[in-house]
Amino acid sequence: MRPGQWHLTEDLDGFLDRAGIFLRSRPALHTIPLTVTESLRKRGVDAYGAEAPVFGWLEREGDVHAALFRTPPRRLVLTPLTTEEAGSLAEHLASLGDPLPGVTADHGTATAFAKAWQRHMGATPLLHERQRLYRLGALTSPEPLPEGRGRVAGEQDRDQLMCWYREFVEAIGEVPSMDASSWADTRIAYGRVRLWQTPDGTPVSMAGATPMVAGQIRVAPVYTPAHLRGRGYAGAATVEVSQAALAAGAAEVVLFAGLSNPTSNGLYQRIGYRPVTDFALYDFSCGEPEAG
Repeated sequence: MRPGQWHLTEDLDGFLDRAGIFLRSRPALHTIPLTVTESLRKRGVDAYGAEAPVFGWLEREGDVHAALFRTPPRRLVLTPLTTEEAGSLAEHLASLGDPLPGVTADHGTATAFAKAWQRHMGATPLLHERQRLYRLGALTSPEPLPEGRGRVAGEQDRDQLMCWYREFVEAIGEVPSMDASSWADTRIAYGRVRLWQTPDGTPVSMAGATPMVAGQIRVAPVYTPAHLRGRGYAGAATVEVSQAALAAGAAEVVLFAGLSNPTSNGLYQRIGYRPVTDFALYDFSCGEPEAG
């Protein structure tokens, strides 16, 4: 089967008109492009930086079979591709001459694209992280729950949220999606962070959530300061935000967990999250394309 034709654009509305139905056909698997494009639609195309985002779709016989986006300076994000499709995309992007910092996709797609990109551009792929995508089944509160209670983060928590957001981004080694103050203000305004607090009212963990798109909500980020871990706070906060997502009408609640952290993976499965598929995040070093 021929890999089809790739179309690239900086026109968000045009991209969603063409690829929106495809993205909504698998909300859990397409959670990243769905939530990012929704954020760009609401906040403007400069929401993630001054450089224009790029979008694309793979078309074959009039139907969309895959999609991509990139918000510079971040990695290219891909929906699932065959090895042949990943190769044709790498060849097409290489012909444009623009370097890429890396790629994020399901493990098979990311690995196939990384190998093809190395072949065409000479850039060595370095595995940054492997993640597992989980979907919520039956939510189960951990037993016993830590002392305290959950609550919605409010204006009084702004400084705490800003601090924890900075610590979270630094811990995972990623480019922040926005400055800490904007991140905190947006989530406070829409009630999208749940805190777990001790009986004396001290916040000890947070769990955030994306807006609902195509019936799905993604739990992110989940963060507990290092000195407070191992006490059940993250599990309690995650249950709180998961319950809120279900109460809001989400048909699917999903989250990512780094596979290098068996503690968090075990926790999410104990409270009812089930594996969907594994993702890989590659960074590309500078290099030269192969001769010939």
